[in-house]
Amino acid sequence: MKFAMRKMLPLSAVLLAAAAAIFSAGPATTTARQSAVAATDTADYPYAIEYYYKTKWGHADEFLALFKKNHYPVLKKEMELGRILKVSVASPRYHATEDGRWDFRVTIIFKNAAIANDTFDSAPMIKQLYPDQDTYKKEEQRRFEILDSHYDIPIKDVDLGVR
Repeated sequence: MKFAMRKMLPLSAVLLAAAAAIFSAGPATTTARQSAVAATDTADYPYAIEYYYKTKWGHADEFLALFKKNHYPVLKKEMELGRILKVSVASPRYHATEDGRWDFRVTIIFKNAAIANDTFDSAPMIKQLYPDQDTYKKEEQRRFEILDSHYDIPIKDVDLGVR
């Protein structure tokens, strides 16, 4: 699937917009991150975020089972709503050093940056998918207990044809 390349704004425009967003007297829910995203990703282009998960040794299979049971169905529902275009999961073929190790990379392609950074409330959807909320909450807590680390990286395309 090919995605259109975003045109880059001049650095001064991005910095000016980010500074204005940080120092303006906007609503308390507006974060610097959301403002920076809005300044650089105003168009309706797909927006990718990679989520990296490093499990405690011996817990990768348990983490993946809990992810598939409790989180992937929520992501699929967001795909049905049109918020997410694609979800994929990858794991390394070989091992890495402990400081650079990760077990799963989940790549989510959102419809656009605004959707990726909005305040969408998934609670009603989760209650519908998981009527036994006590079990759901315990399993989600367990999914995060067995992690050593988790981090998110928004990804941008790099046009190799531009000088």
